[in-house]
Amino acid sequence: MTQLRALILSLFPWLAAAIAAAAPMGYDEARLLLVRTSYAASEREVARFAQLDRVQAVERLLAGAVTGARTPPPAWVDERIVPPRELRAMSQEERKAELATMFRRGVELREWWLGEMLTTPWPLTETMTLFWHNHFVSSQQKVRHPQLMYRQNVLLRRHALGNFGELLHAIARDPAMVIYLDSASNRKGQPNENFAREVMELFALGEGHYAERDIKEAARAFTGWSIDPGTGEFVFRRAWHDEGVKTVLGVTGNLDGDAVLDILLARPETAEFIVAKLWREFVSPQPDPAEVRRIARVFREARYDVKAALGALLTSDAFYAEQNRGTLVKSPVDLIVGTLRQFNFTTGELTPFAFAAIRLGQNLFAPPNVKGWAGGEAWINSTTLLARKALLERLFRGEEMRLVPAAMAGERMQGAGRLGPDARERLARAMAEVRFDAERWFAQFTSKDAAAVVRLVLPIAPVNPPATGASGLELIRQVTQDPAYQLK
Repeated sequence: MTQLRALILSLFPWLAAAIAAAAPMGYDEARLLLVRTSYAASEREVARFAQLDRVQAVERLLAGAVTGARTPPPAWVDERIVPPRELRAMSQEERKAELATMFRRGVELREWWLGEMLTTPWPLTETMTLFWHNHFVSSQQKVRHPQLMYRQNVLLRRHALGNFGELLHAIARDPAMVIYLDSASNRKGQPNENFAREVMELFALGEGHYAERDIKEAARAFTGWSIDPGTGEFVFRRAWHDEGVKTVLGVTGNLDGDAVLDILLARPETAEFIVAKLWREFVSPQPDPAEVRRIARVFREARYDVKAALGALLTSDAFYAEQNRGTLVKSPVDLIVGTLRQFNFTTGELTPFAFAAIRLGQNLFAPPNVKGWAGGEAWINSTTLLARKALLERLFRGEEMRLVPAAMAGERMQGAGRLGPDARERLARAMAEVRFDAERWFAQFTSKDAAAVVRLVLPIAPVNPPATGASGLELIRQVTQDPAYQLK
């Protein structure tokens, strides 16, 4: 019977995949799915998902998606923005004070988002919100107004697991994006090509699937898409719009911006571009072209339903393949949020962790350029690797943390002094409030040996196995300092 089964499966490989998908996932596959989509996983969560097959497990994850944050935002998010004209009219001291307020509120915004990541019962929503933040890039450094960055974050979360086409149309009108890619200065007779170029190269088609002529014509279609400088709301200025005939990717007509976006969505390259990016986020650094095309077809047939694409991706054999485990480098946010969630830390003010992420190379609400964070191996260099290991070492010092709170709250926190004269003391107090209860954490295991901890915490075998007899906090220190902990 075993030989017959092997022969049948060799002749019909699709049947092997179907059988695998219908069987219970088991511990290792459940852990992989949870950690890559939800930052971390407890022993109880892994055990619960291990009893499900792949389809059931992914359906459960996707069913938990939400469209809004439950963490209350900062009180100022609905305040009016200060128009550029007012800012220019201010005295030097007034302008300096206003810019300081923007900076401080930007830090509060980062703290708010980290708080949502840490406490949400639906972490996949935050994982995807961050994914789209790094896809549809805007930065507070250029946008300036934290209110607009907050509104964009709300928009990304609302569509995070919704419809990509709707998100593409919405982000094109988003005031932060309008400012960031200079759409506000795009007008008839003087088209600004920034948004037209990036929507093709970075948001939809990818390089090589359009010509310079397409960019120029698309820029004309987007003329008049602007914002009201007094309110920060999107407005369409018809007098600035080019009503002439345009040709974009072979389609000719009196095209406006929405028509151009629909043309992009009609191209198969768009679905493949997004799926390839999802692959690099969740599976491995090198997408499988055939699998990308297969999942992209599912994506298009579902009319760009993000859940459909993720469902096909997260139930694929490639996602669970041994060769793809431990191939993704944790981003700074993955490392910080994942560690705090994985080990059930209690925290106070989260500002130190916002600055820690910046130091490690991921400044939320301020990606380095329109291409976003490169990710992957780019997260690791000699400086950031040492900083990562130092952060983990400090977190697991336990009671010693009270004695060295300035380790994360001192002069190394670039820009911390702009929070006010008591910034260093505030950050020191915040770090002193960080707590890890090792005894409570270990209580989740029926077997408290090192193998159980390693299996839950590391994606692959440790490079340096824990010392014989290591236990408690010392065991955790050794496991989290292992190079494998930097991977997922």
